[in-house]
Amino acid sequence: MEQNAIAIVQRMFYPNWLCWAFFTKSWGLFFSEELYNLTVLFSAALLWQYLSGSARITSVFWSAFWAVAVRRYLAEGLCTSTTRLTGQTVVITGANVGIGRETARDLLRRGAHVILACRSLPKAEEARRSLLGEGGKVEVRLLDLSSLQSVRDFAAGLVKDNIKVHILINNAGVVSCPYMETQEGFEMQMGTNHLGHFLLTNLLLPQMKQHGEPTRIINVSSIASLGGKIDLDDLFLKKKPYDPQQSYNNSKLANVLFTRRLAHLLRGTKIQVFALHPGCVVSSGTRHVLRSTFLRDYVFSLMLKTTLEGAQTTVYCATEAEQHSEMYFSDCAVGWAPDASKDERLAEDLWKLSAQLVKLDE
Repeated sequence: MEQNAIAIVQRMFYPNWLCWAFFTKSWGLFFSEELYNLTVLFSAALLWQYLSGSARITSVFWSAFWAVAVRRYLAEGLCTSTTRLTGQTVVITGANVGIGRETARDLLRRGAHVILACRSLPKAEEARRSLLGEGGKVEVRLLDLSSLQSVRDFAAGLVKDNIKVHILINNAGVVSCPYMETQEGFEMQMGTNHLGHFLLTNLLLPQMKQHGEPTRIINVSSIASLGGKIDLDDLFLKKKPYDPQQSYNNSKLANVLFTRRLAHLLRGTKIQVFALHPGCVVSSGTRHVLRSTFLRDYVFSLMLKTTLEGAQTTVYCATEAEQHSEMYFSDCAVGWAPDASKDERLAEDLWKLSAQLVKLDE
């Protein structure tokens, strides 16, 4: 517990957000994205100054300064890469909302062919329409990660249509939901967040290797992985009272362990592998944690990243980042992977168990 607390503090004050690019680029994007938050914080600071009887010009200045400073710190890194992706195909799971949609928007503007891989076709089609005109090409394909058959059908469809995947972004996730099961009877969070993406990636790997072009596989994990504890004899937490948060933590740790083992197996190829923490983001994905829409959208939004800000590290890994031994990125830079994710034996054993559970060889 103490090590986890230290790691969280290290991430909070990670010096990369003090880099030169942080203070010299993307201010226009920051102010346009943060207008609501800056207005509320500035107004609250002015009100406090007025009630305390110190509403002077200097007070107004400091109120504005602290409003900007606080939000700039919370917004953290912004990807400043100008890399073009013309001619490249990107698959993004769960791309109809939140971080996934903002990632799709950015990569479309870079000229990519983006496939929105989503479980709800109506919602995905709505997202597709909202992304038209951004550039590139956008299409929708059905993918339900809680169904291994759906995963197999999706992968088979790409192979059948001879679509070369250059960037695979395993973004979709279930966050701290009540106990539910996938179609195969796996606990929902581990089954969706880890096993679904594990199978999808492995089914697409042969084609990625075959086309021989530089390829990236990006697994969206979370700082919650710090609290993960993988018990291979109880992967789905059936031997103890179900804890939604612990299950989520475990699934996010599994994402990083999967990344580490995958990178080991892909040494010598042109495929780079990344895991990342997008930051604490206010989005519909946190509906099981923040049940009040009002609190989520208007109160907690003052303390969390927007979805656009949350997509920045994903975009960074898709465009500019270079694979690193940590296998973990945060705020558009190399981060600190959880200690448990560096256990090579655990990563190998989890891979073997996952392959058995999803019947990878069938």
